[in-house]
Amino acid sequence: MKKLTYIILGFIIGAVLTYYFCPRPDNLNAMDSKVKIPKDTISVAEAKQFSKNWEERNPIEIDSTIEVEGARKVTRSVKWPLEEINDYLIYAKAKSDTLGYNMTGVRVYLGNYGENAEPSKKNRNTMFIVPTGKKKKSEASMNPLNFQGDDEDILVPPLNNGSGGPNGYPN
Repeated sequence: MKKLTYIILGFIIGAVLTYYFCPRPDNLNAMDSKVKIPKDTISVAEAKQFSKNWEERNPIEIDSTIEVEGARKVTRSVKWPLEEINDYLIYAKAKSDTLGYNMTGVRVYLGNYGENAEPSKKNRNTMFIVPTGKKKKSEASMNPLNFQGDDEDILVPPLNNGSGGPNGYPN
């Protein structure tokens, strides 16, 4: 009977300690504050101003305002699902490795589908993502320093076909 009392007391002490040391939903926000903010992050106010500046300083012709299914539509933004971006980055990294490059980033280009595109995309602007990096050096290289210039575009098929939106930031 005395051993059973110690076992029950152990469970009670364990439950109390678990209550105090396990994170609860109200503590999860405190954990999120430990996430490092990337150095080139801008404020929401700056982003709103940049979007407003684009709208004010670019003639309507640049936005490729055209008739699409009976409505005038302006492309102001392009969106890709997060899963699609992650899948593309994995693919681009693997493909870059096979081409002999160290993928170090991505570059976003502005483009235009042109007159020969399908009707919903004819003469419309688009954006596409291209991996960038540097050519890998030989394994036997004596010089560990890389004197090449900026990262160059890697000839991996770019990511396109994001969905466009007519509104400025925030959408």
